[in-house]
Amino acid sequence: MTRSLDALTDQLLKAAAKAGADAADAMAVQGTSVSVDVRAGALEHAERSEGVDIGLRVFVGQRTANVSASDISDRTISEMAARAVAMAREAPQDAYAGLADPDQLVQDWDIDVLELNDPTPEPDAATLEDNARRAEAAALAQDRVSQVSQTSAAYGARQVHVAASNGFSGGYARTDRGISCVAIAGTGAGMERDHSGDGRIFQADLRSPEEIGREAAERAIARLNPRKPRTGTYPVLFDERVSSTLIGHLLSAVNGAVIARGSSWLLGALGESILPDDLSLIEDPHRPRCSGSRPFDAEGLPTARRAIVDDGVLTGWTLDLANGRKLDMPSTGNAARGTSSGPSPSIWNVALTQGNASRADLIRDMGTGLLVTSMIGSTINPNTGDYSRGAAGHWVENGEITHAVNECTIAGNLRDMLRAIVPANDARTHLSRVVPSLLVPGMTLAGS
Repeated sequence: MTRSLDALTDQLLKAAAKAGADAADAMAVQGTSVSVDVRAGALEHAERSEGVDIGLRVFVGQRTANVSASDISDRTISEMAARAVAMAREAPQDAYAGLADPDQLVQDWDIDVLELNDPTPEPDAATLEDNARRAEAAALAQDRVSQVSQTSAAYGARQVHVAASNGFSGGYARTDRGISCVAIAGTGAGMERDHSGDGRIFQADLRSPEEIGREAAERAIARLNPRKPRTGTYPVLFDERVSSTLIGHLLSAVNGAVIARGSSWLLGALGESILPDDLSLIEDPHRPRCSGSRPFDAEGLPTARRAIVDDGVLTGWTLDLANGRKLDMPSTGNAARGTSSGPSPSIWNVALTQGNASRADLIRDMGTGLLVTSMIGSTINPNTGDYSRGAAGHWVENGEITHAVNECTIAGNLRDMLRAIVPANDARTHLSRVVPSLLVPGMTLAGS
């Protein structure tokens, strides 16, 4: 690439103005990704990709259109701008469309404190292959593991720059590094699989391949000889591996886009208690070395720490500019976008208040019920919060895990479930969603 990303966005804005746009914003992304897959001790697949993508959103009055391309030639940029303006002139009026006012824009930021970019050199393919081989070998070394279906190691680096005709211009770089392993235990019709993995911004923080391989194997072995549970109403403990999905349903329901459409089971719930009184859900986009961190949003607004739920009470929606205008509320600095689409509300890093009890304590105290470690399928009614999902995990009898469980369905209502949750203290604090294991005292379980 011969031009910097900020030069590309500046060129896009100038092309938009020349084509007749009243206002515009532009995004340029340069990315590199490398991945290696190993199977049965041999290299199965290796892939590397590099590229630059550009996106342009134009405004003609209250009409808007978005175009994108992966070609950064002068001719393409000029044609993009002309096409976008022509499209916008044919688009319907949108009373809520528009850029941020200059006084709303972020004024300064310190990207270094967020530690989003690992300065360590990009790992070569041989290093990634070695990581994958080591994870696979560690899994296969465990008794009762018959094979490893896939082991992968990957690296990515991404630079982003956003600029707009209101004067905003800013960008940052981000890296990521990961290892994953899928192990299969048992033989024949009795085989079971499970996985483990880790993803970090800094390579030095990554768990060892051996730890990941062993954990995948142990999880697969623990799933052997499953049984269907008895149908009934039981306490259900969502393991930390899957508990964030419960909070994810809450976060989806407070998204300003669904609130503006009137299609959320939390519609009208501002100021109401939706979690236990001693629990809060905090969004913090400024946590160092965290995948959901960013200094500003896709519309150039500052990001900030906020309580989505404070001592159990829902305090606000997640908003970008357009949806904030629809609801007559200010943006919360949560706009996200890609080069091929305009902004929409998105969540950054969140953390749920952790409890005082360990997961083992909750298992002991729940008596008889289900510990869920994986789920498949999903039937969530967005308007009522009615919840039904296929689940697998382990049966708990008299406070002790007795055997593996599969082929069952758990059901309830999210309003009731979330209001009654009991958190453990086992959340992994480096994740973007810091959510511990969560006990729901009573859910309907359909099994045998």
